[in-house]
Amino acid sequence: MDAKDLKVAQVMARCDFYFFARFMFKQRTGAKWTRAPHHGLICTALGDVFSGRSRRLIITIPPRYSKTELAVVSWIAWCLGRTPDAEFIHAAYAASLATTNSASVLGLLSHEAYHGVFPETRLEGAAKGHWRTSKGGVMYAVGAGGALTGFGAGKARQGFGGAIVIDDPHKAEEARSETTRRAVIDWYQHTLQSRANSRHTPIIVIMQRLHQDDLAGWLLGGGSGETWDLLSLPAIQPDGTALWPEKHGIDDLRRMEAASPYVFASQYMQDPAPAEGGLFKPERLVILEALPKAGRWVRGWDLAASVDGDHTAGAKLGQTEDGRWVIADLVRFRKSADQRDAALKQTAELDGRSVRISLPQDPGQAGKSLALHFARLLAGYAVSMTPETGSKILRAEPFAAQVNVGNVAMVRAPWNSALVEEMRLFPNGAHDDQIDALSRAYSHLLGGVTRRARTVGATHMGR
Repeated sequence: MDAKDLKVAQVMARCDFYFFARFMFKQRTGAKWTRAPHHGLICTALGDVFSGRSRRLIITIPPRYSKTELAVVSWIAWCLGRTPDAEFIHAAYAASLATTNSASVLGLLSHEAYHGVFPETRLEGAAKGHWRTSKGGVMYAVGAGGALTGFGAGKARQGFGGAIVIDDPHKAEEARSETTRRAVIDWYQHTLQSRANSRHTPIIVIMQRLHQDDLAGWLLGGGSGETWDLLSLPAIQPDGTALWPEKHGIDDLRRMEAASPYVFASQYMQDPAPAEGGLFKPERLVILEALPKAGRWVRGWDLAASVDGDHTAGAKLGQTEDGRWVIADLVRFRKSADQRDAALKQTAELDGRSVRISLPQDPGQAGKSLALHFARLLAGYAVSMTPETGSKILRAEPFAAQVNVGNVAMVRAPWNSALVEEMRLFPNGAHDDQIDALSRAYSHLLGGVTRRARTVGATHMGR
């Protein structure tokens, strides 16, 4: 590139964010940026944030589709070139990841080619996770859950003055844990959101979807009380073509989808509630108009920890003489501990003493105390309490296999639709209490808890 062309490129890079990203990528790596349509869409959305047309933006995109390079590294560097006093907070699921991204921005600002585009932006200090510009700009990197005391983002003015940029707030392997998801959302709500120095400070969330109730789902559902702009970029477009054919062709994507349907639906299609193809195939449930005769019945329970989260659910499951499984009844509610206990006892009375009861037991002394409490509450009934072992998916798989081959029936009742919906979304849905209860009942009927049940009965029920 001769001096004249370089001058033109520098002017274009100052004015056009997408050109800047491609120009600096070439200067840093020596390689040409592989362009794709979704890169331009991301840059346009980020341009709307810089210009003030968008204050709350969520971008959902498959992993490794250039999201961090564009929305964190290049965009923050470009914004600091245009507004050297801008103040940024960058968050990711781990402090180490946020610091690595911050170091990449720092490296970009230190590059000779950057100085040619933005000669007025100079650094003061070079700590990877917290650094400043000579004009008062700030970059602070933090992991989800980290402290932010003394740090803020944005300027108290109408023009652009910085932003909060969140990249992958959830770790993929932990996103199915309600406790972990809730911790990230609570940190956003009670810590990170308040770090905006002005009502004009924009917030950007860019991530792969991992669960119906991940941070993006919570925000889009109105959890923060704000309206969010959404750019959703599924790997397979509505017309059946690949979002980035150079990365994943349509045949590759279909193979990935077949290998892991619910992971693909979330992380690649940005739809953590697949219509079908997940663990359960509820369309194969047989609907019965009357309850058949069954040799054994058990009511499996999943107990909610509080009245604000999941429901407490109790599923009555039996097996007929020809080997079919029958869901006879489901109860589901949110109640205080006293009200819950009263409902459990009433359900046992309605079921009758021939129906066994299976309850989860927490580990430790608290679990033993609760086991004694339920043994006294349900005296006269066949009650077992056992710890949960393995993940929810692992516990659900045996029962799901029976559903998927058409070997499970349910009696037509008002609760049918809620159960079908929960099966359809599992394990990415907002709730899994009914499936947990059914998995426990199924395991009990198979004999998976029989030995422990006798121990509990001998210890508590005989007292």
